[in-house]
Amino acid sequence: MTFIGVLEAIGKGFEKGLKWAVEYAVPVERLVALLFPAAGPAAVAVADATTLIQNAVLLVEQKYAAAGAQNGSGAQKLAEVMLVIEQTVTTLLVQAGINPHSGYVANLVSAVVAILNVQSMPAAASAGVSTGAKA
Repeated sequence: MTFIGVLEAIGKGFEKGLKWAVEYAVPVERLVALLFPAAGPAAVAVADATTLIQNAVLLVEQKYAAAGAQNGSGAQKLAEVMLVIEQTVTTLLVQAGINPHSGYVANLVSAVVAILNVQSMPAAASAGVSTGAKA
């Protein structure tokens, strides 16, 4: 077996194990609530706020992609996401002991967008391999 073949076999085994672990793993906010009961409600509120932000970002991105306007529309997308989530996210964060202002929530949305953008980068681009695109 070649070196690449060995690495592929290891990767496939890891993928199977990861699928099993993800399927049976306790969600982290519940684990925090079990280990640190006093912090449980805050952990759940923050996780709920983060999930809400992520879902709204994905929904707005899908809307713009379907319209063929996904590039150059960041400010409009941010405004739409904020319209959908700001009030609820603010309430959830206050429950967690965080007193956010509108700019803070907008920064959270931008952080989620940045993380999603990094996750969706093609392997060649993230490995530093040239894709032929000019800067």
